[in-house]
Amino acid sequence: MKLFGSSGIRAVFDKDLLDLAFRVGLVTGVNFHNVIVGRDTRTSGDAMKHAVISGLLAAGADCSDAGIVPTPTLAYTTRQFDAGVMVTASHNPPEYNGVKLLNPDGSSFDPGQQEQVEAGLRSGKVDLARWEKIKTSGVYESAIEQHVSGIADCFPGKLRVKVVVDAGCGAAAEVTPRLLEKLGAEVVSINCYNSGVFPRVIEPAAENLRDLCQAVRESGAAVGIAHDGDADRMMAVDDRGEFISGDKLLVILSKAMGATEVVTTLDASMAIEELGLNIRRTKIGDTWVSGELKKGGDFGGETSGAWIFPRISLCPDGIYAAALLASIAAEHRLSDLAAAVPSYPLRRGSAPANGVVTSRLEEKLMSLAPKKVSKLDGFRLDFPDGWLLVRPSGTEPKIRLTAEARTDARTQQLYNRGLEAIRDLAKSGGRS
Repeated sequence: MKLFGSSGIRAVFDKDLLDLAFRVGLVTGVNFHNVIVGRDTRTSGDAMKHAVISGLLAAGADCSDAGIVPTPTLAYTTRQFDAGVMVTASHNPPEYNGVKLLNPDGSSFDPGQQEQVEAGLRSGKVDLARWEKIKTSGVYESAIEQHVSGIADCFPGKLRVKVVVDAGCGAAAEVTPRLLEKLGAEVVSINCYNSGVFPRVIEPAAENLRDLCQAVRESGAAVGIAHDGDADRMMAVDDRGEFISGDKLLVILSKAMGATEVVTTLDASMAIEELGLNIRRTKIGDTWVSGELKKGGDFGGETSGAWIFPRISLCPDGIYAAALLASIAAEHRLSDLAAAVPSYPLRRGSAPANGVVTSRLEEKLMSLAPKKVSKLDGFRLDFPDGWLLVRPSGTEPKIRLTAEARTDARTQQLYNRGLEAIRDLAKSGGRS
């Protein structure tokens, strides 16, 4: 069974996950001899972190403990080490935890590296270091300051802007407000204290940010910033207290940076190409975006809020994104910028994958007579007025669907046709 999902290993915290954390540390420590470890604010974080550190030390590796830090902060600091291990379940609920393995350039372990770790876990033959080779772990206290200073150097001058920050009591609770205040912003903080029990659903989606929208309206702020549990994501609210979609944020951030080459995923809006940006698309998942950015590019991201700035790191950096958006809001009304980006009806959903055979699904989808088909990640079917993406989930026994078109009716039609194809195969056991 494959352990790594699209963004590391995640599961509900239990003794099996704790044991897995030790074994991941052990396997990682055999191949990487100087490793830094951090965690987010979950109640199980300390237990998981110490399990990872125990594994690393047992393998004979040097290990530094960065404490509670955002994932992008640990990734920024990993440039001084052979590898980084972040204990986090990102935007999953607080009862979950997991591990994410990082390279010195900030990117997540690629599929080849993940397979190497999984092979070591499957074999169970990793030997402990001899007793005289085992080292002690040390505390690494400057990770946050290094990251904050590194970002601040990219934004000379003072930002005259009021910002509301909702960190969801995650790992950015003390980091994003500190950075924005250092840049000169007036910061209103909500949910900016460390807590293992998140006060809102931690994924920074529109339906979970009503308090942030209200706080922006009441305070007269120019922008509201929201993070997930480990702050590799940043989503935002404009000066009117309205949520800004990920597709619109992708365009706003790209244009502010003057980016000429942008990497994003297959499920980003077709409006992006219409605005003249040079776009390269990848499979779904920030790991794939980072991998493509290694070949070149100014900026990349997923519309879920994972924004990657190669000048800093190849890890999605919600902290840097917060600073960039605050600098934009200091000069322009975000509501005007968002309104200038075309928006088309888009629908997302999923269906059970039981009984669905890929080859038969392809046949059924091709009957829709698409103009173009991509098999990069499932099946993306392009039509003159829209597109449909049908792909297997990387974490659940489901097939995910995304449809976008120029009208609501056409979007719904494309979505329904994809859903019908999946359900027909499920009913017939794949023989239909």
